Amino acid sequence: MKLYGSTTSPYVRRIRLYLASLHKTAQDYQFVNLDIFSKQGREQLKKDNPTLKVPYLTDGNIQLFDSRIIQRYLAEKYQKAPLTWPQENILTLIDAANDSLVSLLLSQRSGFNTQQDILFFNLQNERVTSTFNVLEQYVEQGVFDKWHYLSICLFCLLDWVAFRQLYDLSSYTHFARFIEQAKTHNMIDETDPR
Repeated sequence: MKLYGSTTSPYVRRIRLYLASLHKTAQDYQFVNLDIFSKQGREQLKKDNPTLKVPYLTDGNIQLFDSRIIQRYLAEKYQKAPLTWPQENILTLIDAANDSLVSLLLSQRSGFNTQQDILFFNLQNERVTSTFNVLEQYVEQGVFDKWHYLSICLFCLLDWVAFRQLYDLSSYTHFARFIEQAKTHNMIDETDPR
């Protein structure tokens, strides 16, 4: 089994941490680090994944193109319970914030001022604030107290936001507590994008 991705992607990191949370046999995989902006990495990505995104996973003849599908496949392969509908809904919140922040990061790297009063940037910033406010409430309610796939995804998002300095998290006191607790888990240091 091979997992392809970059060490700086929060979507790749969540799968690496999920694999580490499974039984030891699930850690028997190869991680292939791709620089998706280099010529060689881009060619590999174009050859393997028509979505041109990471992560993607190969396991024998099976090829999977998205972190949500990869997680579902791994849960089934290693006989773990699937996400419930409420958990899927929470994952949608995490992914919405993550996708908006990726769009804003790519816009910044393309030379745009993402704080301008432009509809696209306004919508992305509004979505991030809205979802972070709800996710902070979930943290306060204890939804992320156990280390499971949703906790992994939230941690990867928040740590990536801090790493990329994309959003001021200082007012989210429950996020701060959650991040500190999450840092004690397996593979956190080994997967740190810094």
